[in-house]
Amino acid sequence: MLPDRSFFNRLAEAARAETLPRFRSGLDVTNKLSSGFDPVTEGDRAAELAIRALIEENFPDHGILGEEHGNIGLDRDYIWVIDPIDGTRAFISGLPVWGTLIGLQKEGRAIMGMIEQPFTGERYFADQNGSIYSGPEGERRLATRQCDALSNAILFTTSPHLFAGEEMEKYREIEGQVRLFRYGCDCYAYALLAAGHIDLVVENSLKPYDVGGIIPVIEGAGGIITTWDGGRPENGGSIIAAGSRAVYEQAIAVLQR
Repeated sequence: MLPDRSFFNRLAEAARAETLPRFRSGLDVTNKLSSGFDPVTEGDRAAELAIRALIEENFPDHGILGEEHGNIGLDRDYIWVIDPIDGTRAFISGLPVWGTLIGLQKEGRAIMGMIEQPFTGERYFADQNGSIYSGPEGERRLATRQCDALSNAILFTTSPHLFAGEEMEKYREIEGQVRLFRYGCDCYAYALLAAGHIDLVVENSLKPYDVGGIIPVIEGAGGIITTWDGGRPENGGSIIAAGSRAVYEQAIAVLQR
């Protein structure tokens, strides 16, 4: 038996109870790296534990791939992919573009997912029936925007500073062709794409938990998400997501040179 939307909502509520009270609270931050800065908070760890507890209770035969507490059962048919706070830098800065990402894979393919933003009260959920928004604007079916050309597109990336060398050159070429570009939205950029507000997201160095909950939301809204070489995105890496086939093909033509 597969989970349903109500179970995803339970997972989101459990995570929200751990993350939202800590947001803009002056919480302590731990740096994961000895050189550089990769922050993690008590909220990250507590939210993932809350999600995992519900999964283990209700779907004990499923595997779990999590950012903060390791992996179990990755050889199983069904695997949950959890990022308790995607955008921890935004979280510790008081910027409400972070989110909780919860995804479910069947035999390595993302089939259900949720992007949850507790502060704005928005949820973007997807299953085999498509993608749905619920939040302050009510509830509606999600559909990407059918932008006709890269020159009319709105592009988001977390930060251009994450690119280097040839990847930087390709990213800058795309950025130079779009109508508008913005930085710093983490997973919220993908939510905006699924909702039809923007047209393109180009990123690199993503982990499986960075995209596990996002893939079904984009695809269920009619968008396209792949690696830069056109492959499936479940394992992360360099990722492109587009709302329309026209924008995707024009952007990926640059990325594949």
